[in-house]
Amino acid sequence: MKLKNKIDSTIATVKLSLYFIFLICCFSLRAQDAVLSGEFIVEPPTLMNLGFEWKISGDANRNAMVQVSYRKSDSPEWLPAMPLLRIGGERIFREAEQLEYTVPHQFSGSIFDLEPGTAYACRFELSDPDGVSGTTVKEVEVTTRTAPNAYENGRILHVYPPGYKGEMIEPAFEGLKKAYYGSGLGDWSVVSEKPAQPGDIILVHAGTYKADLLDYVDPHGIPFDGTYVLNINATEERPIVIRGAGDGEAIFDGNGAHRLFDVMGTQHHIFEHLTFRNTDIVFSAGTKGVVGASNLTVRNCRMEDVGLGLITEFAGSRDFYIADNVILGRDPRSHLVGWANPQPYPPSPLKSYMGIKVYGAGHVICHNAIAFFHDGINVSTYGTPEESQDLKAVSIDIYNNDLHLMVDDFIEADGGVHNIRIMRNRGVNSGQCALSAQPVFGGPAYFIRNLVYNIPNGFALKFMSKPAGLVVYHNTIISENRNTQTFSNAHFRNNLFMGTSKSGRPVNAFPFATAYSTSDYNGYRINPGTENHFLYLGPEGNKVYDYELNEGDLQRYSSLESLYAGSGLEANGVLVDYGVFKEMRPPDSDKPHRIYHASDLDFTLNASGMAVGKGTLIPNINDNYTGEAPDLGALEAGATAHQYGPRGLEDPIWYR
Repeated sequence: MKLKNKIDSTIATVKLSLYFIFLICCFSLRAQDAVLSGEFIVEPPTLMNLGFEWKISGDANRNAMVQVSYRKSDSPEWLPAMPLLRIGGERIFREAEQLEYTVPHQFSGSIFDLEPGTAYACRFELSDPDGVSGTTVKEVEVTTRTAPNAYENGRILHVYPPGYKGEMIEPAFEGLKKAYYGSGLGDWSVVSEKPAQPGDIILVHAGTYKADLLDYVDPHGIPFDGTYVLNINATEERPIVIRGAGDGEAIFDGNGAHRLFDVMGTQHHIFEHLTFRNTDIVFSAGTKGVVGASNLTVRNCRMEDVGLGLITEFAGSRDFYIADNVILGRDPRSHLVGWANPQPYPPSPLKSYMGIKVYGAGHVICHNAIAFFHDGINVSTYGTPEESQDLKAVSIDIYNNDLHLMVDDFIEADGGVHNIRIMRNRGVNSGQCALSAQPVFGGPAYFIRNLVYNIPNGFALKFMSKPAGLVVYHNTIISENRNTQTFSNAHFRNNLFMGTSKSGRPVNAFPFATAYSTSDYNGYRINPGTENHFLYLGPEGNKVYDYELNEGDLQRYSSLESLYAGSGLEANGVLVDYGVFKEMRPPDSDKPHRIYHASDLDFTLNASGMAVGKGTLIPNINDNYTGEAPDLGALEAGATAHQYGPRGLEDPIWYR
């Protein structure tokens, strides 16, 4: 009897211990699922957009949310914006470069299309069904930037071509170097005893400024290398402005120099209404790990016969404004050719690398017209983000640019970290791909309302090297999207993916390395003579991530219904045809080297077509829709067309 009592007591003790262990485990699991709020970061504002980050821990089941609302500071009306994107845990890697990065846990996102120079109250509400520890509501006031302007009371310095014989306005200088530095000739060209002052406006009068690089005492003061090295630090209130005087075209001819303007050491410089030509690099603005410019403005300029328009790969470069420029490279103009699979042509040599390439924070690249380069506009691929917040590639805007005839890509978000915003751009003719994220380090990288036409050899979206945090909304893509390399945390809504009648090509692939990637409310025009129109990769079972997926795991589907049944994607997706447009034909898939002109293409929707009213509401993106629901694609039916390229540019074929 005593033995039985002892056994019963032991069993009761074990049960009680197991019960406590169960409670501890439940509490531990719940603690892991609950979210703990951390640091809140306001990224550098741009003219029209604001970016934010909210660090967290916990939320192992990824069901926390951050709702966003905003208002003008002088208005009582709160408006909804998109929730911040939950990121963290995604892997970005590329073995060839020993790249390996795991995205930290946080929320990140943007508020779009605001007014320049305006204060906004922005409210963020963190919630989680499993509980929140720490701050649940953040409210901040942020003011958008304005476009830089000259100092009203600045000195006016007049620059004339060396040897100019006409009447000159004083103070007058022969060549830019003399006005900027007061420097001499030969060895004296580096002597800067009387440099320009912050606030100065240097007016460059009509003529061609072309140095003789072999002349020791050339009056431009840039012998041998032909580079204007500028390094004065001005201020926001008193920038240094170098401007065409308006009495005719002011041309800086590089005479074959590798770099024409080295502005790495400058702050708050404005170049406007100037022409640059015959050089490899027009503006060298920053070198990774060394030095770079900040607050550089280049607007209303023309660059022609150049290898690269502007570049900075310095992580500390900040707040560039590159707007309303025409930038023309040296690549072939009569036919489309890529650097891979270009038959019958040889691979395209790298005569012109890219129109614009930046790294850093707060840059605005808008309303430029770019043609005849390897790439159009790029974020520097760079590599693993720096640890310091001030050195991350965040809050970069690339919008309303017009891009024609590229070898590789129109726009690359490659190397971006958070809040890379690629919006309302038009790209026609690209040899390899259209829009790239190779990779993005957490995101979001936003691809919103872009137009893409004629990418015959590659695929529309080059999402490679395991990018993470991709938001693809309201794009019109007239090309197949066939990439099957996996990417993470990607979300597709309200797009049109239009096949080009290339028999045997699927119209779209969904290579998702994360179970929480999504795609819905998109329209697809499938190709005739093709068995499987959709390709899918995704984690199976209870896996959240699967980075071992490869083409051997591809699942192929012949219809949207079978895609939905097999993957859960596109519950509300629709099949469409070219009747969704007022007047549009696909590029000729049998003539992959043919050139098309944007001026001949009409991307507007047919008001009675199948794309109208088939989208879903996205706050702060399509709130102004006019029908029963938002339309698919980049352009809402009946809406005013966007302005692509420089504002005020009259010639629709600007690249002749």
